[in-house]
Amino acid sequence: MPVLVAAVALTVALCLVNLLLMFGVVRRLREHGRLLSELGTLPEVTDLIPGEAPGTFTAVSATGKQLRNATGVQVAAFFSTQCSVCPERVEPFINYVSRRGIGQDRVLAVIVGNGNPDGGDLTPYADQLAGIATVCTEHDDGGVSTAFKVTAFPAFCLLDDDGLLTASGYDPATLPALVA
Repeated sequence: MPVLVAAVALTVALCLVNLLLMFGVVRRLREHGRLLSELGTLPEVTDLIPGEAPGTFTAVSATGKQLRNATGVQVAAFFSTQCSVCPERVEPFINYVSRRGIGQDRVLAVIVGNGNPDGGDLTPYADQLAGIATVCTEHDDGGVSTAFKVTAFPAFCLLDDDGLLTASGYDPATLPALVA
């Protein structure tokens, strides 16, 4: 019987210590939540401001089509082979474009990465994006990324019919509907 009493007392003591530790964890989590909310929103993915047009560029798509500037582009997406979040954003981007019925010629997908200029390791998303967008690959600080002033990946830019930036963000699901 004394062994049973000792076991119960030890279990109660361990439960009380665990409860005290959990109060400390909850307090720390609340403090971290407060600090995160004070940080505000994420920085912009591009230095373009709404109403500004991307700069001039020339590029060649994966199919060999010459691209000159963002004329006619409604949505531009920038993925990087060095980005850990980019693979998670490909499917939502495809859904965004498909739901809105945007034609392939109005969608530009740029895959940016380190490596050789002929595409080697730059095309991990090309198969998924091939029927949805005009796909081109480039090195870091390539012409298209520079024209759009991309500062972070993934980056999604929405342009109006005049080629002016209307919205940008890290997640295509947060982009508004197209502006007519």
